[in-house]
Amino acid sequence: MLRIALQAKGRLNEDSLNLLKESGIKVEESKRKLISVCEGFPVEVVYLRDDDIPQAVYNGIADIGIVGMNEVSERGFKVENLFDLGFGKCRLSLAIPKNEEYTGSDYFQGKIIATSYPNILKKYLKKNGINAKIEIITGSVEIAPSIGMGDAIFDIVSTGGTLISNGLKEVEPILKSEAVLIGNPRISREKRTLVKQLIFRIESVLRSRGKKYILVNVPNDRIEKALKIIPSMKSPTLLPLADKEWSAIHTVIDEKDIWEKTEQLKKIGAEDILILSMEKMIP
Repeated sequence: MLRIALQAKGRLNEDSLNLLKESGIKVEESKRKLISVCEGFPVEVVYLRDDDIPQAVYNGIADIGIVGMNEVSERGFKVENLFDLGFGKCRLSLAIPKNEEYTGSDYFQGKIIATSYPNILKKYLKKNGINAKIEIITGSVEIAPSIGMGDAIFDIVSTGGTLISNGLKEVEPILKSEAVLIGNPRISREKRTLVKQLIFRIESVLRSRGKKYILVNVPNDRIEKALKIIPSMKSPTLLPLADKEWSAIHTVIDEKDIWEKTEQLKKIGAEDILILSMEKMIP
């Protein structure tokens, strides 16, 4: 049986549990337990702090884990990056008081920078020849300049709203991050087989996100035009209708393109356009 480490609470916890659910894995509801059993796949979930997950996977306490790449980079444990999951996107950035004039990275010479990510920051400062003091803070980093604990901060930025509300502005993005599936490089062959099976399920779920299944009836003499509007991933399904002058095209399109594509299809004479949601897309 596999053991997967998930963040105990927060957005990544919810997104990770939803991903497992969509992958056919039912996780026992548990808000206080350390470990939850699962149905639908030989795996159990252990709940940890996000910054403990890379170490837990490296030490074999968990075989795999879902965590932000920012934590993997900060902790420095030699784990395998198995799959980029595409959610939990953010960046680690340097930010300064909004009224300060930013002149480039030399601005930070001699400054005090508050952060929860000292190792990543240290590498950046060394690479750029910046001599600055790092003030380690475990929470609410964004308030450091306003209470005199630092001249600037280095912290996670998603929308930037938290910076603005604390009178700060982002000036140097350093590291892009998203949720990743990490693994212990020393797991057994049997467990590695299970990991591949799990990744297959996850990939099928993620491939379907942002996609819609479209069925459209088109006159036979407009098929080529329709295929240029809604090209398929490989080759579309083309089926004759009872009316021998018409055919049905079945394919997949990006959700964001639905209205533009349907308008283009209508202009060439397509009819009876049906858009369906997708649950899985098996590669």
